[in-house]
Amino acid sequence: MGLPVRAALLQVVNGPFVIDDVELESPRTGELRVRVTASGICHTDLTYRAGAGRFPFPAVLGHEGAGVVEAIGDGVTGFEPGDAVVLSYFSCRACGRCTRGHPAYCERGYAGNFSGARPDGSFPMRWRGEPVRSSFFHQSSFATHVLAHQHNAVKVDASAPLELLAPLGCGFQTGAGAVLEAFRLEAGQQLAVFGAGSVGLAAIMAARISGAASIIAVDVSEERLELARELGATDTFLAREPALTKTILKRTRGGVDFALECVGSPQVLRQAFEVTRPLGTCGLLGLPDPGNAEVTLSMTALLSGKKLVGILEGDADPKTFLPKLVALHAEGRFPLEKLSRAYDFGAINDAVHDMETRRAIKPVLRMHGGRTP
Repeated sequence: MGLPVRAALLQVVNGPFVIDDVELESPRTGELRVRVTASGICHTDLTYRAGAGRFPFPAVLGHEGAGVVEAIGDGVTGFEPGDAVVLSYFSCRACGRCTRGHPAYCERGYAGNFSGARPDGSFPMRWRGEPVRSSFFHQSSFATHVLAHQHNAVKVDASAPLELLAPLGCGFQTGAGAVLEAFRLEAGQQLAVFGAGSVGLAAIMAARISGAASIIAVDVSEERLELARELGATDTFLAREPALTKTILKRTRGGVDFALECVGSPQVLRQAFEVTRPLGTCGLLGLPDPGNAEVTLSMTALLSGKKLVGILEGDADPKTFLPKLVALHAEGRFPLEKLSRAYDFGAINDAVHDMETRRAIKPVLRMHGGRTP
């Protein structure tokens, strides 16, 4: 008999989340049982809700959890009950990619993050007596309690504002990490960000921290662009503006050093690539629709030394990078509160609706310290 907890189950593609009782196993070797305080909702959750993962439902999604450790399994080091933690993506910490400093591209990363199961294929939760996919990013944080792994948990100060810090584990890490870790943008350089959602706005905040000379934001919403200016954008453009790329090229005198596509659109990726200067780098962060994931680019432009790179999780190691973001927030230089909106766990479908309709940039579910909503 497992621990009775509450979880938001997704039973059909694009269906509503249904909160119900599930049973949670005891922690296995290397695992932590975490009482979830809060969980951000990420675009990836909505993409998998729409069937991108092609794994069978029911399932429990969520991968931006934060909470308090309640119990630990065998072999866990560095954590004990009572520790406050922010949860991020899973990596094995032992393969060649991990040991070379790129855990976001872990050789076991797909199985440990995107399969909805543990890397060994097992499931931590049971619903109505049957196992359900419940280890999304080795956490499935749309629940009051989860099993995470010591490799994807980051300890923070007990007084840390977990409701604000929860989204650091994916969306904010992705945007900020792309600028600070993947690009290592330096003072005086230029950045263009296409898409002013949580990922793009985190990138803009990081670029301001880096001392970028020019930070360009592009979005379909004037309201989002106004927030982008508040967070550090020096120039903003509506995506529907005629001759957008020509305008940006003229404004930047030949293109930016770095560009980021944060939407997942082939058309937008092409624009981001076009405004990147020779020898510059264009990064892809947006998760595309599987049915619309092909893009055509100029081979001549590539011969100018431009680089196009895909970037997962900001190419950041959460064990070292998340503490940096926590410190920046404490200093007032990474104001997460300007992007987040809190919802009670029971209002998860309202939160999803507000995210889909762009009423909320980063919805954060409050689990009330693990109490039943």
